[in-house]
Amino acid sequence: MNAPDPSHASDTPAAPDTSNAPRPLEGVRVLDLTRVLSGPHCTRMLCDLGADVIKVEPPDGDMTRFANPRVNSLSTYFVQQNTGKRNVSLDMSTPEGVELLLGLAERCDVLVENFRPGVADRMGIGYEAIAARNPRIVYASISGYGQTGPWVGRRAYAPVVGAESGATKLSGDARGGQYANDPLSHADVYTAIECASAVLAALFQRERTGRGDRIDVAMAQTMLYVNEHVHDQLWDRDVPADWIRSFQPGDYPVLTCANGETVIISGHPAERGTFDRFVRAMDAPELFDDPRFTDVPSRLANYGALMDRMRAWAATVPDPDQLEERMAAQGLACGRLRSVAEICATDWAAARRVVVEVSDRGSGTLRIPNAPWRFAGSEVGVRGEPRYRGEDNHAVLREVLGLSDDRLHELDAKGVLSSRVPGRS
Repeated sequence: MNAPDPSHASDTPAAPDTSNAPRPLEGVRVLDLTRVLSGPHCTRMLCDLGADVIKVEPPDGDMTRFANPRVNSLSTYFVQQNTGKRNVSLDMSTPEGVELLLGLAERCDVLVENFRPGVADRMGIGYEAIAARNPRIVYASISGYGQTGPWVGRRAYAPVVGAESGATKLSGDARGGQYANDPLSHADVYTAIECASAVLAALFQRERTGRGDRIDVAMAQTMLYVNEHVHDQLWDRDVPADWIRSFQPGDYPVLTCANGETVIISGHPAERGTFDRFVRAMDAPELFDDPRFTDVPSRLANYGALMDRMRAWAATVPDPDQLEERMAAQGLACGRLRSVAEICATDWAAARRVVVEVSDRGSGTLRIPNAPWRFAGSEVGVRGEPRYRGEDNHAVLREVLGLSDDRLHELDAKGVLSSRVPGRS
């Protein structure tokens, strides 16, 4: 869309300059044992808030390192979730690797892992082993169905959890029984956010008690927690006929303007009061007297006809700007149907620094989404660069554990430490 117009710069208050301000989580050290998405997004949030995040990978690496697109041996998927974290690669199938991990955990404030339940314990790095060395640790575990219960051993990824938690069925039911996996991994990112929130709460609690805590976050439980329609799905009594159950946003209008652009309007046209707003926006008072639309039950029974009338009207509106103006006058929100690339090219995205450029570890940059928070007195958001597997082995272990160069080279020779840093031509 259009680039920012400097002539209107004074219309929007300038964001405070926080470039030299401290970050909210400065001084907090996080040990990140996670891979793929739920855990890495959680620790990315902590990193963007200022924590020193040390990502620990096994010798075969996080599987997202091998995704495409990729440049300079970095996958853009990995870059989006892990930029700014330091990287250590340990072989934790060895006693020395486990001892190094325990030593790091002893000097960290937070540990986040998303192994299947029981795996960390078998490796010797479960909560009890870590807390024995560091009772102040906040130890957070993400899993599909939690660390307890009859489903504790089941494998789980976001599409599976979406199916099990009712989200996939609810979406498919709203589309006439067309069931499909959502392209967005909701269970992963929602759980990441809930886990990061719990970590922050545990750190706050530790300020009062002096002790850490164990956090157990289940993806399936998260998907119920964030589903605003669970209350309705569990309701087994009658609902008054003149009310829309739980707002039903799946029925909100999708309309195409005369210029071919599509918009979505937030509001159910059959709802009490909202119907009146749509009628006034369309300047179609005759609909008030149409027997098909006299009340909520009749409007729902004739919803197809009502939508046909709205689509015909929208086709006479020149463009989304004019349609939004008419809807806004009636208190209804309206938005264009855009691609990610399109919204990232808007003046809004530029003004908010929605997308930032990070090094591709060559001569260019990659674009990834910035953190959504803006603090008036603190710096937050993406910083640093993506790291290769094991790139910070020596620096981290020398700094945190005080290991000598001789000891580090010995660990390299034994394969306890490994790295995959591409050579430079």
